[in-house]
Amino acid sequence: MASGIDLRTFTYIDVLQPQTAAFIGTISKGYMPLEGQAALFVEVSPGMGVNAVMDAVLKRTTCQPGIMVVERRSGVIEVHDEDQGQVRAAGDAISELLGIEETQRLKPRIVSEETITGVEGMHGQLVNRMRHGDFLHEGETLYVLEVHPAGYALLAANEAEKAADIKVLEFLAFGAFGRLYLGGDEASIAEAAQAARAALAEIDGRENAPR
Repeated sequence: MASGIDLRTFTYIDVLQPQTAAFIGTISKGYMPLEGQAALFVEVSPGMGVNAVMDAVLKRTTCQPGIMVVERRSGVIEVHDEDQGQVRAAGDAISELLGIEETQRLKPRIVSEETITGVEGMHGQLVNRMRHGDFLHEGETLYVLEVHPAGYALLAANEAEKAADIKVLEFLAFGAFGRLYLGGDEASIAEAAQAARAALAEIDGRENAPR
């Protein structure tokens, strides 16, 4: 890359769904997003690159920052605004800064997924101890998706919530891999999982083969 920064995740969220927006609010150290706002999630490597990325967005747009995580290998930002045009302008500012296009991001790759029906009570309690979102109850269905790069877990969560009446239990959108945990009845989970897979499949970019 011309900038020396590798673009890993670059994804727009057109309309933040209620649970996804609320979940971001539980982990956000910046300005909390609201239901219905548009958002942009960007992951770059090395992690220190997110400081310049955030600076460009805030100087060029009215977007508010919700998340900035800086790790050695990668860093992520999430910004949001009521105006989708401002969120798109944030993406343009990042592309101009880095000298790279949106299509130079990595394609998402599903690493693993599993569906567990009729969850036992103690299993549900273990999941509930680590979640930031809704609760998983005994007898419900649990769906877990693991994706690379990690940032695409946010898109998967939002699109799953759009598609079906499910509960967003947890998602982790930074680090080596992203993870999404959903709960609900079996039919709704199947519909949500399909929507998450379809959304990830639509993302173009560089090939992302396992190493």
